[in-house]
Amino acid sequence: MAAQMAVNSGASLWGPLKELWETVDGAVLRRQPESVHLLDLQLKKHKPHFLSLYKNPPKSAEQREKVRKASTEGIAIQGQQGSRLLPEQLLSEAFILSDLFDIGELAALELLLAGEQQQPHFPGLTRGLVAVLLYWDGKLCLANSLRTLIQSRHGKTFTLDLSGELVALTTRFTDELMNQGLTKRLLTLVSEINVTREFERLQKERGLGNEKHRKEVSDLIKESRQALADSLFSWTCQSPLSKDDTLALIGHLETVTAQADGSLDSVNLALVMALLYCLDVSFVEQGTEDREDLIQALPMLTERQYVAAVHSRLMDGQPWKLPGLQAVCRLAWALSLRVLSQLPQGCALVEFTEADEALADQALLGDVFLFTKEGILGCESFAQEEFYIRRLHSLITDFLALMPMKVKQLRNRADEDARLVHMSLQMDSELPSSLRKDLDHLMILIGEFYSKDSFGLELGLEFWCPTESLQHTSLQGSYLGMALQRPPHKQVVLSKFVRQMGDLLPATLYIPYLRMLKGLANGPQCAHYSFSLLKTNGATHSDNIQGVSGSPVSWEHFFHSLMLYHENLRRDFPNPDAAHYRHPPLRGITQRELDGLTSFLQLLTTIITWSENARLALCEHPQWTPVVVMLGLLQCSIPPILKAELLHCLAAFGKSPEIAASLWQSLEYTQILQTVRAPGQRQAAGIEVELREIESSCEEYPLTRGFCHLISTLVESSLPINLGAGLRVPGFQPYLNFLRDSVFLPFPTRAYRRPAEKWEVADAVLEVFHKLLRDYEPQPSDFVQEMVELQGEQVTAHKPPGHSIMFHLLNDSPMLALCLSLLEEGVRQLDTYAPFPGKKLLESAVLHCLCLLDLALQKEVVFMDLLRESQASMLVSPLEQLLQGVSPQTRRADHIVNIARYLYHSSSNPEAAFQSAKILRRIANYPNIQTRLVGDFTHDQSVSDKLMAGFVECLDSEEAEEGTENGDDSHPQKNVARIRHETQIHMLNLLITSLELKTPNLALYLLGYEVKKPVSSTNLQDPGVLGCPRSCLHAILSLLQRGTEKRSGPVLTQQAPHLAELCYQVIYQLCACPDTSGPTMRYLRTSQDFLFSHLQHLPFILPSNQIAALSQMSWLMKTAAIELRVTSLNRQRSHTQRLVSLLLDDQPHTQHTADGESGMEEETRSVSGFLHFDTVSKVRRKLLSVLDAIDFSQDMPELLQLDFFERAQIEQVITNCEHVNEQGHTVCNVKLLHRVLVAEVNALQGMAAIGQRPLLMEEVNSILQQVVERNRVRRSLSAKRHALRSWRSLVETLLTTCPADLIPADDRQLIIRDLLLDLHDKVLSEDAAGELMPIVAGAVFTLTAHLSQSVLSEQQQGAGLEASGFASIANSALHLILRKLLDFILCTGGGYQRLRAHLYGSLLYYLQIAQKPEEPDTLQTAGKAMWERLTAPEDGFSKLQRENLAIIESYGRALMEVVCRDACDGHEISRMLALAVLDRILSIDRQNQWLVYLCNSGYLRSLVESLRQDDAALQSLLTPQPPLLKPLYIYESKMALLTRVAKTGQGAVELLRCGLVAQLIECQVFDMVPDSDAHRVMRDPSGFIPSPMDRYRQILLPTLRLFQVILTSTTMNHQQGAAQVLQWLIVHADTIQSLLRCQELSMGALQELSLLTGIISKTALPGALETGGEVNSAAIMEFQGHINRFQRLCLSLLGRLAGSEQERLLKQAEVAAPGDSADRREEMEVAMQQVRANIMEYCQTLLLQSSAQAQFSICLFSPSGSEPAGRDGGRTDLSSTLPSMAYSRAPSLGLVLYLLKNSAADFFRFHQIHRQSLGKLQSLDQLPPEELKELCQGLVSGPGGVEKISSVQRSLLAKRRLVQLINNRAKLLALCSYVIETCLFVLWRHLEYYLLHCTPTDPKDSLMPGASLYRSRLTDDSFGGLQASGGRCLGLSRVSQQDLDLLKSDMAAGFGEALQRKLLEVEGLYSQVRSRYTFIQALVRRIRGLLRQPKS
Repeated sequence: MAAQMAVNSGASLWGPLKELWETVDGAVLRRQPESVHLLDLQLKKHKPHFLSLYKNPPKSAEQREKVRKASTEGIAIQGQQGSRLLPEQLLSEAFILSDLFDIGELAALELLLAGEQQQPHFPGLTRGLVAVLLYWDGKLCLANSLRTLIQSRHGKTFTLDLSGELVALTTRFTDELMNQGLTKRLLTLVSEINVTREFERLQKERGLGNEKHRKEVSDLIKESRQALADSLFSWTCQSPLSKDDTLALIGHLETVTAQADGSLDSVNLALVMALLYCLDVSFVEQGTEDREDLIQALPMLTERQYVAAVHSRLMDGQPWKLPGLQAVCRLAWALSLRVLSQLPQGCALVEFTEADEALADQALLGDVFLFTKEGILGCESFAQEEFYIRRLHSLITDFLALMPMKVKQLRNRADEDARLVHMSLQMDSELPSSLRKDLDHLMILIGEFYSKDSFGLELGLEFWCPTESLQHTSLQGSYLGMALQRPPHKQVVLSKFVRQMGDLLPATLYIPYLRMLKGLANGPQCAHYSFSLLKTNGATHSDNIQGVSGSPVSWEHFFHSLMLYHENLRRDFPNPDAAHYRHPPLRGITQRELDGLTSFLQLLTTIITWSENARLALCEHPQWTPVVVMLGLLQCSIPPILKAELLHCLAAFGKSPEIAASLWQSLEYTQILQTVRAPGQRQAAGIEVELREIESSCEEYPLTRGFCHLISTLVESSLPINLGAGLRVPGFQPYLNFLRDSVFLPFPTRAYRRPAEKWEVADAVLEVFHKLLRDYEPQPSDFVQEMVELQGEQVTAHKPPGHSIMFHLLNDSPMLALCLSLLEEGVRQLDTYAPFPGKKLLESAVLHCLCLLDLALQKEVVFMDLLRESQASMLVSPLEQLLQGVSPQTRRADHIVNIARYLYHSSSNPEAAFQSAKILRRIANYPNIQTRLVGDFTHDQSVSDKLMAGFVECLDSEEAEEGTENGDDSHPQKNVARIRHETQIHMLNLLITSLELKTPNLALYLLGYEVKKPVSSTNLQDPGVLGCPRSCLHAILSLLQRGTEKRSGPVLTQQAPHLAELCYQVIYQLCACPDTSGPTMRYLRTSQDFLFSHLQHLPFILPSNQIAALSQMSWLMKTAAIELRVTSLNRQRSHTQRLVSLLLDDQPHTQHTADGESGMEEETRSVSGFLHFDTVSKVRRKLLSVLDAIDFSQDMPELLQLDFFERAQIEQVITNCEHVNEQGHTVCNVKLLHRVLVAEVNALQGMAAIGQRPLLMEEVNSILQQVVERNRVRRSLSAKRHALRSWRSLVETLLTTCPADLIPADDRQLIIRDLLLDLHDKVLSEDAAGELMPIVAGAVFTLTAHLSQSVLSEQQQGAGLEASGFASIANSALHLILRKLLDFILCTGGGYQRLRAHLYGSLLYYLQIAQKPEEPDTLQTAGKAMWERLTAPEDGFSKLQRENLAIIESYGRALMEVVCRDACDGHEISRMLALAVLDRILSIDRQNQWLVYLCNSGYLRSLVESLRQDDAALQSLLTPQPPLLKPLYIYESKMALLTRVAKTGQGAVELLRCGLVAQLIECQVFDMVPDSDAHRVMRDPSGFIPSPMDRYRQILLPTLRLFQVILTSTTMNHQQGAAQVLQWLIVHADTIQSLLRCQELSMGALQELSLLTGIISKTALPGALETGGEVNSAAIMEFQGHINRFQRLCLSLLGRLAGSEQERLLKQAEVAAPGDSADRREEMEVAMQQVRANIMEYCQTLLLQSSAQAQFSICLFSPSGSEPAGRDGGRTDLSSTLPSMAYSRAPSLGLVLYLLKNSAADFFRFHQIHRQSLGKLQSLDQLPPEELKELCQGLVSGPGGVEKISSVQRSLLAKRRLVQLINNRAKLLALCSYVIETCLFVLWRHLEYYLLHCTPTDPKDSLMPGASLYRSRLTDDSFGGLQASGGRCLGLSRVSQQDLDLLKSDMAAGFGEALQRKLLEVEGLYSQVRSRYTFIQALVRRIRGLLRQPKS
């Protein structure tokens, strides 16, 4: 036994029962799918609970002992390991609870533990008090479940339309319960449970807490009693009770007593109704299809004993405690017997059915109708139950129809009594005592019963037999459609009753008859019939002589009487100044007449309220003129009661706008409220006086209330602007002043006989204010002081009433103060939870106050803007500031707190809570107020707890339901549910708004964050942990978490999509805001596992509300993206991994299956496994299914078809009505548009317009529908955009920030492939919306970039090109991606240029995949034979490239056109990218198709010519502070493309033909070399904007490169290209020369020089001039000069770079940029080598071009073999001497030798490094980590960058760096070897000349004195003069023999053995694999030969 005594922490008396109720509710009322199975399980489990209804588990000694030991030994708790020790305090409470409810000790302990767990939901209560609530809540759940189960049965009265399976289940179950004696148990419980008794017990044990707790407990007890009684009622509605049960029920009713006011309470009423349904056989008359089955089941017809037993019990003379109740039951039985007697089965029961008359008599003696009216109708709950109403209706109508003789008797009796009364009045004797008033009571009962019709059933229609046809379709009423089949006999009888009773009506029945008619006139059709009846009654006796004609119950009679009264009383109309006015003579109207008039006025009011036809017919009747007469009577001295009735009646007339307008005028004319003072009149008259003098002294205010009601109705129909014009300042103002100053402001201080009336007055007047303010729209004209003329003088006009109310609310006025104190009073009263008179009205008044504040806040912005613009002298303050004022009652600034406290009462007052939330949300928009509010809310702890509890309670509300916009008022519950839902929406919007403001704000306080400390220090906990209260965050999370554990997913997303969307948004904002992000994400991750549990249910599919579903997913995905980023940064791998695999896996997970739905997945999988034998069944990746859920198509509303309005104007109006709503969508304000259009229609004049008004209104309607549709489309599109953006950010986060190794490379490529193909498929479908394309293009760009990166890194890791294909992703997939990409580019057509920029980017990334990576130049490859290379198999790269090209070409001209057009004009970025795409395609297009298209279509020419236009923009770039760098980038892109074009011979020729060089010659930007020092100051600190010099180089270098490429490509037409480029050089000669002379040789300068020297070496040649054709000699001379200068500068430059200058420059570079010195050094070395190579090439070309043989060639170097001095690094060498002598002498031949030596030395240095690097590359895996790090350093930016990257990445980077190093060295080696070769050639040529062919002049002369002559030889003759044979002697004569000897000896010394060996070694090492083998060898041999030659 002890083993089973584990404690259930959910409390067996509460948790399971709550679950049971949820299941029953879900299955029966909410009809959830799959619920029948769950219900079956629950019912089996809980059957014992139902059988022993409300029986508690018994106490036992054993349990007591076990609980006592729990503090020392501990106790086991279900679902937890081990036992738990419980504190003593808890155990003693458990014993108290056990005694209190008489339950087992363990059950009591469980309740307390559950109470402790649930405590956060009940702030302010201890666990014991919560346990009391849970105990009763468990009981209520059980009772509710029972009631609902019984209601779901099939039966005779109603049906819930449930599935047959469910009904069978519940019927079977409830039948079992019934057979086990349920009825008796229910009756026992109903009599046993008693609130007072329970409260006494609880009170004694301190089991009651604050007022709220008391109310909740008493409500629970009352509700459970009610539910038990209702269970029995529901049973009898559907199925009859057995004999014993029926008798038990009667037995119970015998003992029932009434409440103090004589009515039954709701529980007893339910039981009485249960008995009435038990005795009901009227359904037998209705021919429903299952009638036979029902008759079979009816014991009345089948069991004789049943009838006998019930009959004897009811005939029994024993009086009940309530004789009236006995009478009702007897009447019901009598009527049932009467029905039985008419049935064939009734023959057997004759002995009983005979007694029906006697029973009816007894019932009448028991005052049955009086009791029915007082006891049954008097009960509040009667009108709230449709089937009570229907049963009583059938009781009354059956009596009238089935017992016509009884009715006749009653009438005769009444006539008799009337005569007696009349006689006794005549004789002044007292009334006879034997008067019975049964007929009076019957009529009054009928009147009362039908005048309340809360369900709109219009049952009274049965009393009207249609004589003339009506316009209505269903004439016989709507009794569930059955009335149509019913033979109208009953209806005929009933209508006869109504008519006959009115004939010859005795005076005593006059008032009851009128009251009956009033009841029967309640409803639109009933009112029409009553109207006709009163009309026809009067018409028959029109020839009557007296003038008072016809029946006393007719319009004729009534209005005639009214006129007579008016005539009589008007004569007595006193002079207002007469002193006796206070006591008017009341001889006019007796009390009887007063009652009669009141009754008739009420009847009239009812009829005209319902029937507009009656209203108009009566009002326009020429003789009766009711409105005039009534207003006349109002001026006479009649009792206030009658005046009030008259006012109500006028109000009913005022419902028609046509009447209202004239009614205003009449009202003004009669001066009911005196608005015009006669001159000399001492005191006021009219209603004001009555209020002051009469009503106040009587302490009753019917007249004032009536007047407010009248004004309220009239204000709704029409507000006259010129009311009272001519006599006073026109307008409504006097009425408003009266209502405000005389009614509203004094109302709290007046005395009231009936306390509730105080609130009635307040409510009535506030309603008027509310309507006036609601309909007021501030206009500019309201703020202008307008004047009107009045009796010849100008006076100021009144403003509209709404303006006046606004003014009072925006000032610290008495009116605002009173509204606020009313709110304070209201919340104080509500906090008592006690009923008091007028509570409903107080609540209504409070609601009006809240609405007024809300409207004022809503309109104040426009109001104050207009006021400011008008510059009027009015003073107002914003309401939100006034609300911060100090309250005079509490002396604290607590107005806003009071408003917020209404949220705490949302359960009882949903509307007030709703308005309160709206107001708070409006106030929350003001940041400065938020901070104050947080202070006010948290200032007092108890208030703070209450406010928090209020907010949480509203959010937690379970009754909230998302309804349609315009809720059905007919269904009050639905309406309340909708209001609760709207409240939640407002509160979430309040949180969203507040979170965007600075801290501290309301949202942080409500969501449970720290407000007084830094927000980020918050530590969020589950509610109840560490005293943490339940905050709005917990409420939001619990809303969202409902249902996440089931397969259907979060319930909220389906049930309240908009609410769910906002909840997700709040969560996202909390995660996105830096302050709250940390605590929130920690809490969501650890306590809730929030994201995983929600993401697994994506995508949310809601066919009904696609927009909300998309928004929900958007916020969720954005949050997920943040989570992925944060967990990746914090290295929380497991979290990241879970989310990544959830989003990306395509293998099915066998995940969570909640109980009751397990096994589904397994089954489907096994089936699929059976179908696909070997494949693993794949599921769609989560990310892709989310993408599927975004529908790219968007149905657009078609254009308006208009007949009357002008389309363009309507569109303009619609545009004017547009505004940006809270979500940031531009939508049209439909209400405003409606107002504008209706005003337009109303403005039309003339008969034609009136005739066409319905058509116009129809068109207005269609316009509005169209606009609503447009708004929906806009919202839908923006939701889709938002969802796509979020999806994209999630995808990008997954691919970029998550650690790469979480997704293996091959998976990554497949995932990207799937995403790309799906995206393209969606966006390329026919109906995809263009608005979504930009986001898709962005996503495509990112995905392609990642794909390219992934493929490349895979290849670098060496996976490379194995047989399976190019990479993990198959080539076919790559081709498919390319095709889709090109389709996308083409489908964007002409527009969408920015969008195409993304697509071009994607295309570039894609094409990059097929680009071969850099391979190390091992210097061996060249050795392969040409043939080997040609026959080698095609590698993966070129294969893919070839296929790519084929695909691109298959698109033909269309694609070329798009790309070329984008390249030539449009947005800058897309131009650059289009140029890049062209460049890329041209580089792989071997057939040159694209090139041909470019040339032929003129795009190339257009590009070339645009260079000229770029000139100005480029010039502006060289200013110190450039405007924008865009032109530079575009220029660079263009030059890159042109360079690419120039790389083919055909392209280069085309470029020259297009005049490229000519365009560049004209560009002046090349001459604007910036001063390098001047702009050091202007440097951009970030280093992003390059310095002006760098910018200049960015312009110059591309041009130089382009020239170089053109010169290289145009071999055939070399001369033409060279000549044009030379021209460019000469045009910009000054600039070029200054660059060649450059002092400061920086990296940039070296690059310039390497390119310039390259160009010069190919162009500045003697032959270049001949091609120019006929050029005059002067020009040739000038050209010659330039060329010579270029030549000299080049040689001097060689001097600078050959010597130790090189070392100095390299050192300088290292000092300048120590960080990336290795790179810089390499680049500089390459550049210098390049310059040397270029100059040496120039020298060689010059030598070769001048002559083929040495003896005729020119000399470039002087015959001096001395090497530059100072080789130890001193600066005495060239750098110091050369510049000064640059023009005076040529460099010596020693320089060439020096260069040769250095180059040879460099060569070996480079070669060694090259070999080392190669070695490293081959053994990359064995390299120590330090070295790897060092290698990566150059490629990773930022400090500590290397540390962060993974080892795989590190080795990839190291490999890339090594390849870079190897290839750089290879380049240097090539240059060195070239320099060595050219140096040798130049040396040989010069030596050959000097030593063989040169004749020395004067052996004595040295070279130095003859320097000038030498110069002339070098300059003037070297080119032109050489051709003349005699010219040479001149120069040569100056070289002395001494010089030549010196040269020879120097050379011999310099060109020693060591050098020769080195040179030959170079050849062995390098030149062997190149083509020029043995060249060096031959030259060395020759030079050696020359030097060894003996002197001649």
